[in-house]
Amino acid sequence: MNLEELKKIDSKKIYKVYDRWPDIAKESYEQQFSKPEFDDIDQIVFAGMGGSGTIGDTFSSILSKNDIHTSVVKGYLLPKTVDENTLVVVTSVSGNTQEPLLILENSKNSKAKFIVFSSGGMIKEYALKNKINFQEVKMEHSPRASFPKYVFSILKTLESVISVKKSDVSDAISKMEIMRKNIFSNNLNENNAALNLAKWITGTPVLYYPWGLQSAAIRFKNSLQENSKLHAITEDVIEACHNGIVSWERNSNMQPVLIQGHDDYFKTIERWRIIKEFFNSKQIEYKEISSVEGNIISKIINLIYLLDYASIYHSVISGIDPSPVSAIDFIKERLSK
Repeated sequence: MNLEELKKIDSKKIYKVYDRWPDIAKESYEQQFSKPEFDDIDQIVFAGMGGSGTIGDTFSSILSKNDIHTSVVKGYLLPKTVDENTLVVVTSVSGNTQEPLLILENSKNSKAKFIVFSSGGMIKEYALKNKINFQEVKMEHSPRASFPKYVFSILKTLESVISVKKSDVSDAISKMEIMRKNIFSNNLNENNAALNLAKWITGTPVLYYPWGLQSAAIRFKNSLQENSKLHAITEDVIEACHNGIVSWERNSNMQPVLIQGHDDYFKTIERWRIIKEFFNSKQIEYKEISSVEGNIISKIINLIYLLDYASIYHSVISGIDPSPVSAIDFIKERLSK
């Protein structure tokens, strides 16, 4: 694949946004936002769908080792555990997603505190009309391409609630800048890790992950589905050893991708070793993807950067324009009737 082919097939030039992801992340974190104060929060619920939903997945992973309870809602209703000590973070990059809008409409009956991040649309209109804390964050190309803009804007806005060191954020962005040199569109050669992964995927990928990196696996699945128009499956590596591993006893076009942390828990490392031994015994080819070294934000953000770019390259290799999502448009049109 060469740059001319990339430009030709990627009609809306989504790759250009990905080339700028480290810059977008830095600009978003340095931007001045009004910072609301939320006291006595012991639970955060992230509500959003699609590209906005993976933002919630990412924060759930980032906060997995904190004392604050987090959950992600991808639907119409909040959990019953929501109370006056709960912060509900509603995200809709497009501003017109039905599910988070309904959650906001039901917010009148909730004691929870709410904050909304969106580029505008009906979500903005409703939030402002009902005096719900609203933060406008412009969209970059599409909801999925806007990922770093929203993640780092939320990190900055909610730094009083989301306890994350500024040094960890800086480390994540610095490692993105290093990652870019390898995977961006001006390095389309055999050293490009994202392009190599894209070329390797010829069947249906099964994405194995440890619990702490679940958000990266879900995001890769979603990106393969949206950009590459390709089926993909996610499997928790520990749970798969109790069920999913058995399916490899039959031949198929499935391809295991092992998404590993740089310093996974020692029992998880043991499980990776055994699974690879099993695949080798069955002569099943697999691909290993390892996170960068560093804090949880650095690991997840850089994994998503690499894997998202792989989905774009895979779409171009397959001759498929990554931007259009006509099936999603079909569903949204029917829902609006």
